[in-house]
Amino acid sequence: MGQLKQLLPLGSRTAIEHCANTILSSGVSDVVLVISSDGAPVSSVIEPLPIRVAVNPDIGSDMAASVRVALKALEDSASAVMICLADHPLVIQETIKAMLEAHQKNPEAVIIPSHNGRRGHPTLFPRKIIQEIFERSSLRDLVSRHESLIQYLVVGDRGVVLDMDRPEDYAMILQEYNSRKEYQ
Repeated sequence: MGQLKQLLPLGSRTAIEHCANTILSSGVSDVVLVISSDGAPVSSVIEPLPIRVAVNPDIGSDMAASVRVALKALEDSASAVMICLADHPLVIQETIKAMLEAHQKNPEAVIIPSHNGRRGHPTLFPRKIIQEIFERSSLRDLVSRHESLIQYLVVGDRGVVLDMDRPEDYAMILQEYNSRKEYQ
């Protein structure tokens, strides 16, 4: 993208603020934001929120490395871990609430939202499964190993499949954001 995606504006807030506010308003009680060692501008934006920041010192590492950093910072009492991506800022509160409810009903399942037949984000892992990331090389390996435990949660939330990796993706997210009142 050529710049910090988390700081791209969506209306009067940044992408990371949209993500953080959605997560917090959905009832998630322990939120850890993992940033790189040059992520101070991102952490300063969410500083007023009840979110802990953990630093992944390995710039350029994969997502699994950031998950390992977050797990070390999480409370031990968490029964599950939801991995939310800052480049998916249009995920709505109802989706996260539905994922939490699905976890309550089936605490052994890996919950993955699906929209129009496409897998999306965030992904919710039972705590004992996500802990295996310390032994596995990637989240994809972890999901493959526990494929029989995947529960796809069909949602009407297009935000679960909209990410912003390229400028044209961001333009599409802006268009979607501006067209829907629930994002405002």
